[in-house]
Amino acid sequence: MARELVIYCDESVGRGEYFSNFYGGILVESSDLAAVISNLQNKKDTLGLTGELKWQGVTPSVGPRYRDMMDALFDELEAGRAKIRIMFTQNQHVPVLTREQRETRYHRLYFQLVKHAFGLQYAGRPGEQTNIRILLDKMPATAEQVAVFRSCLAALSRRPEFRRARVVIREDQIAEIDSKKHILSQCLDVVLGAMAFRLNDRHKVKPPGSRIRGKRTREKEQVYRHIRARIAVLYPRFNIGTSTGQQGSPASKWEHPYRHWKLVPKDFEYDRSRTKGAKRKTP
Repeated sequence: MARELVIYCDESVGRGEYFSNFYGGILVESSDLAAVISNLQNKKDTLGLTGELKWQGVTPSVGPRYRDMMDALFDELEAGRAKIRIMFTQNQHVPVLTREQRETRYHRLYFQLVKHAFGLQYAGRPGEQTNIRILLDKMPATAEQVAVFRSCLAALSRRPEFRRARVVIREDQIAEIDSKKHILSQCLDVVLGAMAFRLNDRHKVKPPGSRIRGKRTREKEQVYRHIRARIAVLYPRFNIGTSTGQQGSPASKWEHPYRHWKLVPKDFEYDRSRTKGAKRKTP
């Protein structure tokens, strides 16, 4: 029986002040999937979190319980039963795009996430086929656009590096899901939101006319800091705003439990006015 890897994908902030296009994925081997889902769902139930977990749902009343949920998630990463990848772009790198590329940007970014972020070309095992199942949050696209996207993802199987690793993606194994029904998608949303929150300096936001930050903003910062601390256990010198290094081997793209990827367009124009330093100098 062939091995199977399941990837839940989600996207968050499409446009931030400094960083945009936050896409993420959480990967679990199908042999571990039931246990991972059970562990996380049981934790959620124990904490009394009855609604959908979402970054936007973080408030002072539930913040401590969200931190406990993130502990349960990162326990799965530390145990080797799950992997998370976060991809984003930096606004100072302005992509030079054709009209067709702009119109299909959403799917193109998802394609880059699947193709590169997990290092799937290093996921194969000798003498064994590895099948990939991809579950995406419902996409704002037509049925025709989704069909084209699925075809492009499946075509990755024909690339030499995927064929050598015997990694296979089939169209009928790519599906849209309702994140409200999937605890892994919900946990991923919280991690994605936390990264977009911090990279775009949302932790510094103050209500109009106030000298101090709001309680919700402060609670969100605490949840982010908790996630950051768990990542630091895996990578003591982790840098949130750049791509995670290979640490000696390209295969680390597959092996690492948690990685960030700052996607820099192949063709881009540099806009210094969109950097944090430039915006701080703006009167």
